[in-house]
Amino acid sequence: MINITLPDGSRRPFDNPVTVAEVAASIGAGLAKAALGGKVDGKLVDASYRIENDASLEIVTDKHPDALDVLRHSTAHLLAQAVQRLYPGAQVTIGPVIDNGFYYDFAYERPFTPEDLPAIEAEMLKIVKEALPVTRREMSRDEAVAFFRGLGEHYKAEIIESIPANEALSLYSQGEFTDLCRGPHVPGTDKLRAFKLMKVAGAYWRGDHNNAMLSRIYGTAWLNDKDLKAYLHQLEEAEKRDHRKIARQLDLFHIQEEAPGLVFWHPKGWQLWQVVEQYMRRVYRASGYQEVRCPQILDVSLWKKSGHWDNYKENMFFTESEKRTYALKPMNCPGHVQVFNQGLHSYRDLPIRYGEFGACHRNEPSGALHGILRVRGFTQDDGHVFCTEDQIESEVTAFHRQALEVYEDFGFQDVQIKIALRPDNRLGDDATWDKAEGALRAALSACGVAWEELPGEGAFYGPKIEYHLRDAIGRTWQLGTMQVDFMMPGRLGAEYVDEHSQRRQPVMLHRAIVGSMERFIGILIENHAGAFPAWLAPVQAVVLNITDAQADWVEEVRKTLANQGVRVQADLRNEKIGYKIREHTLQKIPYLLVVGDREKENGMIAVRTRSGEDLGTMTVDAFLAKLRAESGPVA
Repeated sequence: MINITLPDGSRRPFDNPVTVAEVAASIGAGLAKAALGGKVDGKLVDASYRIENDASLEIVTDKHPDALDVLRHSTAHLLAQAVQRLYPGAQVTIGPVIDNGFYYDFAYERPFTPEDLPAIEAEMLKIVKEALPVTRREMSRDEAVAFFRGLGEHYKAEIIESIPANEALSLYSQGEFTDLCRGPHVPGTDKLRAFKLMKVAGAYWRGDHNNAMLSRIYGTAWLNDKDLKAYLHQLEEAEKRDHRKIARQLDLFHIQEEAPGLVFWHPKGWQLWQVVEQYMRRVYRASGYQEVRCPQILDVSLWKKSGHWDNYKENMFFTESEKRTYALKPMNCPGHVQVFNQGLHSYRDLPIRYGEFGACHRNEPSGALHGILRVRGFTQDDGHVFCTEDQIESEVTAFHRQALEVYEDFGFQDVQIKIALRPDNRLGDDATWDKAEGALRAALSACGVAWEELPGEGAFYGPKIEYHLRDAIGRTWQLGTMQVDFMMPGRLGAEYVDEHSQRRQPVMLHRAIVGSMERFIGILIENHAGAFPAWLAPVQAVVLNITDAQADWVEEVRKTLANQGVRVQADLRNEKIGYKIREHTLQKIPYLLVVGDREKENGMIAVRTRSGEDLGTMTVDAFLAKLRAESGPVA
């Protein structure tokens, strides 16, 4: 007798071993038809998986959180089968699931091109209509090598040869196509209906530029056509909002080949930066942070003490002088410990909070660089709190509330909270990590929020809370962090004197709200599509004359507004007013202030918005009052 426990706690007895599909059928025909696979004792398996002993079981349908991974994995196989049907002799290599889709690498006599994709996609749809069953079998390593060499799949055979000889391998077949794969997969190709091939790229075999160049075909797959269309629409919107394109249109910044991953900020872009920085500087002051400034380069001996040398050196830049090796700082934390170490602190001094707009450099791979969202040189709104263990919860709680206020001010209200837990490569023992992770959970519990946990994704020195923000088109971005660090203070000699006159090591909290300033500004550009709210816009208003007769009043208005802190420009060019309005509307300037003879005579301005709304004429003081009333946290 085998007992199967279902998610609702009910049990179903079976006289003999039973497959996931058979359990689903015993519950109902509808569930049997919808079943894509199962989860047996927490392990994702095929619908054909045979359960031999008592077990808990979840039937995976399109409503299950793991359904998309199964569908995307199976759609990768569908792609490979279609390619081999259309291009005999094409060899398959690897085809993993990635964010929002999948890809497969192929070796063929010529590179695939975007023009090949429609035919491949059409063949995939034919295979779906054939409703081919997907079956699994096992082979020994040597049998599998011989099998794939017999098919002419030399790349696949090479992969298998690197697997230990005693490991059983699973192969999946659908029709004439067979591939090495751990699975699981859908029961049949007819389950795969909502997909699209996206692009073709080159990829070196096993990521080594000394190896052959392969063709990588990317695709996306979804549970249904509605989700697919929504994703494609999001991509279209993302293309329109691409921060690099908008930066060119609005003249904000540029990046060039001579400085990969580094940013040249133009006047308007730097003005936007300053608005964000000065806003965050006020947040620092309101929260009791003292601003500091630390060196850009430090002797490698300090990075060895901090643990960065052993855990992060491949991402660091180095330089030498007088036979000493220095590193450009990838993080600000060791420098802040040096500031703390100057003088002995009492427990009465704690918590001590340092903040720095610290410039950091990380040696990111060139292929990973992406505008200002992924760079090699960046500035963080970085802060570090030196406190006692008893103060952790109150500090983390205060930071959490402050972070949410900042995100709301910048237009983000949908925020997801996650805790990244201990990675395999880490400092310290499990007891210390238990304490650090427990402190973060306790603080979030005190805030009354729900969170998701991410095993293995913490920093090497401590766990962290992550703040993931959803933007205007539904994408999520990971921004702020709060990290509990019991390791680095001790490694770098930080101490305070407790109430018993004993020297103790403080706990170090690493915190950032916007994280990388460059990345945050890129996200802001895309979230607002360059149409920033008035408080954030690099230029808040432009004053336009209709004829030269109003030039003196335009300049007087500009000076009056500028003296009140408004970021304002004057446009006195000898152009038609309609042309100037269109141009500044395209520049997404929030307010266009038009001056003609009547406005000059009455000491007024005609106010238009970038959306084309005519707000009528008003005095300069009235416009200032309006701007201040609606312009958000920074007037």
